[in-house]
Amino acid sequence: MLKYTETDIVFQEIPDEVTLAVNLSGCPCRCPGCHSKHLWGDVGEPLTDEALDKLLERQPSGVSCVALMGGDAAPAEVDGIASRLKERHPGLKTAWYSGRNLVSPAVNLDNFDYVKLGPYLAHLGPLKSPKTNQRLYLVQHRRNTEPGNILMDLTPKFWKKP
Repeated sequence: MLKYTETDIVFQEIPDEVTLAVNLSGCPCRCPGCHSKHLWGDVGEPLTDEALDKLLERQPSGVSCVALMGGDAAPAEVDGIASRLKERHPGLKTAWYSGRNLVSPAVNLDNFDYVKLGPYLAHLGPLKSPKTNQRLYLVQHRRNTEPGNILMDLTPKFWKKP
């Protein structure tokens, strides 16, 4: 079962969204230079549908997105949470921050509006660095008549222009 340790309202994780970031524990990626090593362990409270609903109830009404930060040890569970979140809160966008380079085959991108991929590599920097290996994608959902989704790279939005 996925567990979360803390949440925060953030404005820079997903461009143009007021995001409830939910930090998930049990991270198997163990990125060198990780700024959230406390998330490597199996700590926190179970992230049930009810717990997520309560977290949302406590937030300002302007929250437009929920970002699941981690969960790489259980991508099918992350996918299930996002799917049920979309069902129970229509109009609320969903995002997943994964430390992997590719989306797990256990994940249905129809359940997400945004996906960030890539381990944190200190020498390449975070999303705001033009050298970063990490990428944030907008998932553009195709109509039922067209197969698959398109991932539009939003990473350059994080880079400061001179």
